[in-house]
Amino acid sequence: MTNDGITARLTSLASATRELAELLAHHPDRVADTLRLLRRKLPTLRRGLQIISKSDKSEVLSIGTYLERNARERPDAPALLYLDRRYTHRELHELSNRYANALANLGIGKGDAVAIFVENRPEMLLAVAGAVKLGAIAAVINTNQRKKVLAHSFSLCNAKAYVIGAELYDAFAEVRAPLPHATADRVMWIPEDDRCDAPRDAIDARDALDRAPATTPAAMARVTLGDPCFYIYTSGTTGLPKASIMSHFRWVKASAAFGLLALDMRPTDVMYVPLPFYHNNALTVGWSSAAVSGAALVMRRKFSASKFWDDVRHYHATCFCYIGELCRYLMNQPARPDDADNPVTKIVGNGLRPDIWKAFKRRFGIDEVYEFYAASEGNIAFVNAFNLDCTVGFCPAPYAIVEYDVDRDEPVRGPDGFLRRVPRGGVGLLIGEVTDKYAFDGYTDPEASEKKLLRNAFRQGDVWFNSGDLLRDLGFRHAQFVDRVGDTFRWKSENVSTNEVAEVINQFPQVDEATVYGVEIPRCEGRAGMAAIVANVPVDEFDFAGFVRHMHEQLPPYAIPVFLRFRPALDTTSTFKQKKGDLKNQGYDPAQTGEPTFVMLPKTNAYVRVTPDIFKNIQAGEYPF
Repeated sequence: MTNDGITARLTSLASATRELAELLAHHPDRVADTLRLLRRKLPTLRRGLQIISKSDKSEVLSIGTYLERNARERPDAPALLYLDRRYTHRELHELSNRYANALANLGIGKGDAVAIFVENRPEMLLAVAGAVKLGAIAAVINTNQRKKVLAHSFSLCNAKAYVIGAELYDAFAEVRAPLPHATADRVMWIPEDDRCDAPRDAIDARDALDRAPATTPAAMARVTLGDPCFYIYTSGTTGLPKASIMSHFRWVKASAAFGLLALDMRPTDVMYVPLPFYHNNALTVGWSSAAVSGAALVMRRKFSASKFWDDVRHYHATCFCYIGELCRYLMNQPARPDDADNPVTKIVGNGLRPDIWKAFKRRFGIDEVYEFYAASEGNIAFVNAFNLDCTVGFCPAPYAIVEYDVDRDEPVRGPDGFLRRVPRGGVGLLIGEVTDKYAFDGYTDPEASEKKLLRNAFRQGDVWFNSGDLLRDLGFRHAQFVDRVGDTFRWKSENVSTNEVAEVINQFPQVDEATVYGVEIPRCEGRAGMAAIVANVPVDEFDFAGFVRHMHEQLPPYAIPVFLRFRPALDTTSTFKQKKGDLKNQGYDPAQTGEPTFVMLPKTNAYVRVTPDIFKNIQAGEYPF
């Protein structure tokens, strides 16, 4: 190891040790438990620190390296489980080699993008693995997207080939015509089962894979840590998805942070992931945590709260990857005597809210919660590696939590022109310093990347990543997630762009202008969409049924506003920016709005007037949003 490598590893260890010592000094009741945890984790901690301290992005190391190593060291152990299908590490490696070689036969090479539009099933992950083994970039498309938004996502990645699941082929066909390289010899169609016949304008994956060898492609020997591996799509203030760039460097480091430092994964573990694999929670956190240790990964087509624990018991899952909404859905299920009778001992994810944290652990018998904070396009991450309650953990990277003006939607600068840190206990905007070690990979769009950067934050010439999130500074380099800011909010486990939704609303003939924002509903994670509308017809003549049809044609279900408020005009600033502060504060309370307000109640597809009784029932949690 080089002197720089030794220094980096010692620095990481010293930083973690210093923060832990200070933290335990203030929480003496946790000393014994934490020391036992560290003693158990010592072997994986050493290996994790070795990986995290890597800084040479030219090193030949990649996702494919992990798969090849597991196939060599644990060839017959389970690697991927789905329904009644079981893939060993050897099978996963060889099948992904076939996908890689089949894509190479289409002319795909290092640096090319491959658009992958397949629902959660093994073929999706095999296609991703095959693409990245070539040094290509897997553009994983959100399977809920349709029409304009879907076309935009495809156009962002400039794909040289397309891998499309049979279940999504009609949606792809609707936007295919203008896409580059979407010719019959560049579109690979993946059937649901052997009874399906391939369309004439695509390659049947069964034939392509049969012709492709199961040997490791030579190109994998040239894939380095610094190479990009995924495009992960995220909504932002532009109103349409942006493609954030994920590198092998960040994926490999994530495997160490989540799989080793936090979860202490062993080859005998089983990681259950019911989340969509077009998001980093599943594709990076869940998959890398299993791959780094040679453990098994369980995929599920779609999350089911009612079948969750049955699945966990069936697969003997020892851990799972969560988001906060998932935990809330599980808590909302009727209690059962055997809730805690399950094999899960540890979980990893983000968004577990403090109001249910301890109750969730107690009800389901979970010992360890490794909450984290990270963004697909971000350069920093917090990990609760010490299993403390109600925190996203600590971050060894340079970061700051600074004062933020919610109404002006921007960080506060002092008289000297620089940003101001919040005190311990304060809430502010999280930013991360951009350095060689903690680089900002950004988006495929350079202009969008620049918008996520704050320059001259604390001194002339410095550069910081703007997370767009509010966090509470807990001290000891620990933090707690509070909320999202700006033009994006989170609902039903998805980020919703207010501009994207408003644009669709504004296309409806009876709407002159609209603004969209998120509002809180008691006992629900995230924020529900609410639209303030200036209509060109009286409310009693508004075509609500037509409006609902219009929204469903253009947007995924989670993006359709739960609430509508009709206004004579929208308030704006002097620069004509819509003002949302008062609208958010008034919410959907008819006594506060003083204007016609409507709600689409759960399990319905129509809006009804929010009466005082309906409002009271919403506040009391009578409706299962």
